This record gives sequence, C-alpha cells and structure tokens, in this order.
Amino acid sequence: MLHVGLTGNVAAGKSAVAALFRRWGATLIDADEIVRELQAPHSSLLAAIAARFGGEVLRADGSLERAALRALVLRDPAELAALNAIMHPAVAARRRELVTAARRRGDRIVVSDIPLLFEADDPTTFDAVVLVDAPEPVRRARLAERGLPAGEAERLMAAQQPAAGKRSRSDYVIDNVGDLTALEHSARAVWQALLARA
Repeated sequence: MLHVGLTGNVAAGKSAVAALFRRWGATLIDADEIVRELQAPHSSLLAAIAARFGGEVLRADGSLERAALRALVLRDPAELAALNAIMHPAVAARRRELVTAARRRGDRIVVSDIPLLFEADDPTTFDAVVLVDAPEPVRRARLAERGLPAGEAERLMAAQQPAAGKRSRSDYVIDNVGDLTALEHSARAVWQALLARA
C-alpha cells in the first residue's frame, strides 16, 4: 500500500485534487471529515472544546458554531494552539485507524488529505507527499469569491506556513493557477507517478 499525504494552503485547490484522486481509485481519508465526525454534537471532543472556549461556540442544538470558533482562534495564536492541542491528537489517532483498515483490505493507494500536514504532522511518515499550490493573490481572490471577509481571509492564510517552504519538502507539486481542466491535467500526471510507485 502506498500512503500519500496530500496538502495545500487554504484555497490552493487541494480538495479538488483529492476529489480527482478519489475518482481515479484512491482511498481518501479526509482530515476535515474526521474533524466533523469527532466534533459531532454530544461528543467528548466537542465537550472539551466547549469547556475550553465557552458556550458561545455551541449552537442551541448542541452543534459546533464553526464560524464563532474560527473567529476566536484566528485572533489569538494561543487560542489556536489550545484548539490544536485538543484536535490534532484525536484526528491523528482516527486517521491511523482508517489507514490500518485500508492496509488490511489491501487498498493500493491511500491518500490522507491533511490541510496542516507540515504544521501539525510529520511528512516523513508518508510514502509520498503531494502539495497543491497557488500564488497568494489567486488564493486571496478565491477566498473573496467564497464570501470570506478580507480580514478573516488574511488571518486564515497567516495561520499556515508559507507554501514556499513546503515545496522543497514535497515529492510532487501541483500548481493550480489555471482552470479545472488544467488542474486535472497536472493532477493526472502526478496520479500516474503514484500508480507507478504503488
């Protein structure tokens, strides 16, 4: 089994590449999906978040008010570190369970989609690392198109390491500066290389 770490800074296009890899046959383990699973209403992890950050991060129905939590942690690096200390070990443990299950099934290529791979994980534990990248102005424009306020977009971008340092530590880099057809072409070339390695 080839275990691939897929990453990319916010609005670089990582999720689009993840969807392509899944369509082409990869087993996809999505860190964001794991986060949502672990933060389900009445879960122990959500209780820990509420205990640390207060009831304002919960909706009336007991679910997480993601926008409120995001605004809170992006304003203060110490608050972000506190959230990461709660979330990252739990997400990593769940991902290990899913990788083990895929290995037992005999899956050929498993792609772990991890937005903060370089910030919160060890890239050397993967057989290959794929980085999806796009210039900051392009990513900023994409975030604006999604309706994210400029200040929040800047804080979100600042919370991640610059992509320049990640490029040299990645086995494959997919530059996403064109349209979806161009992205698919670039991703296909990397997928073929991964198939050859698997």
